[in-house]
Amino acid sequence: MLETINQIIGQVNHILWDYLLIFLLLGTGLYFTLRFRFVQFTNFGEMFRLLGEGFSGKGKTHKNQVSSFQAFCIATASRVGTGNLAGVATAIAAGGPGAVFWMWIVALVGSASAFVESTLAQLYKEKGGDSFVGGPAYYIRKGLKMPWLSAIFAVVISITFGLIFNAVQANTIAQAYNTAFGVSPVLIAVILCVATLLVIFGGVHRIAKLVGVLVPIMAIFYILLAVVIIVMNIEQVPGIIKTIVSSAFGFEQVLGGGVGAAISYGIKRGLFSNEAGMGSAPNAAATAAVSHPVKQGFIQALSVFTDTIIICTCTAVVVLLYGADVGYANMQGNGIQLTQNAVNQFIGAWGGPFIAICILLFAYSSIIGNYYYSEANIRYMTKSSAVLNGYRVMVGAIVVWGAVSGLDIVWNFADVTMGVMAVINIVAILLLGKLALRLYHDYQAQKRSGKNPTFKSETLPDIDKKDIECW
Repeated sequence: MLETINQIIGQVNHILWDYLLIFLLLGTGLYFTLRFRFVQFTNFGEMFRLLGEGFSGKGKTHKNQVSSFQAFCIATASRVGTGNLAGVATAIAAGGPGAVFWMWIVALVGSASAFVESTLAQLYKEKGGDSFVGGPAYYIRKGLKMPWLSAIFAVVISITFGLIFNAVQANTIAQAYNTAFGVSPVLIAVILCVATLLVIFGGVHRIAKLVGVLVPIMAIFYILLAVVIIVMNIEQVPGIIKTIVSSAFGFEQVLGGGVGAAISYGIKRGLFSNEAGMGSAPNAAATAAVSHPVKQGFIQALSVFTDTIIICTCTAVVVLLYGADVGYANMQGNGIQLTQNAVNQFIGAWGGPFIAICILLFAYSSIIGNYYYSEANIRYMTKSSAVLNGYRVMVGAIVVWGAVSGLDIVWNFADVTMGVMAVINIVAILLLGKLALRLYHDYQAQKRSGKNPTFKSETLPDIDKKDIECW
């Protein structure tokens, strides 16, 4: 029965990803890149300046508000997880080295979509105690006046991130620790469940503080490890880059159908990793206290770059160096085990335990970030604290189940729900993109006049002030 269901889901995935979403994701990212005149490249310096501003806490009017830096960390915590270590290795194993190239493309053009969706989330955010809440469900209801579609999105993201993706993250942690230390998945499940519930019952402020510490630490240590391995094998790196590009477009790959596999797996795993255009990160972007919506749009675009161009590339190069060293056909493992074996190849037996520690930080922070996306949408659907607390307990239970279960069908189902989310969100941001463009022009005009850009609802007189209540 499960095998039949898995086959049906696989066929849905084939139609959804190999035909519809490839064109939607790349086309939307390219459209916004051109419409906003390469916003993700021309404002690169401004992104880092704003990130520093957010790190200092500038812009908050209340000590309990979430800063733009903390919102960046919540989004990055969700993005930087198993997709960066296990997902990249899976994409290479299934789609070949060329999959990495298409992950890059998704990130480069998709960061323009990330800018638009996060700017819209800021525009339509609502007050939620000392902080703010928002995301696609909010801008679909307020901007498009489609409460039925916003409700569908809220349900799908709550299932996808709080439940399915967190099962995947927990499973990856359990596999990594079983491989590295022989620790029972049951023990890992119990520890993860307790650690998760302690944080998520503390609310968004505890989540923001935790990931504000974990994300920078985990990213720095993992990047340093990858850099050491790359420097140790620097003479092979040009060949690795050539292999990635040639496998993405090569004649042999075209004849063998390898290009299609590279594109499909590269885009699917690239989206799973950086979430650009999928509608998840705007839920974190909306929490930030900033003076202008565009500021958080810039910062979330930078998060996509950090995730894929830096961290995913580190994993890809290490795995491909391993393949070049032992022969691609002789690479052992898939997913996280392949990454662990690649690191072991170059730095010895302690490489596996080091990756296990990295995956604990990466995946655990992703569990927390994923949960917050779901909480924002549960709060959108109901104000009942009993429902929210029940959902929190369900998240703890799914973490336990994910750690001790096989997840082939879960991965396939995740691809379906992730695809549904992406379709709804892409349609919404395409229809609302003109508002983000007006905000972007307003931001640029204020910058040119020497001001620190500040947005007021009067700037958009045609928008009902009740819909943009926070401005």
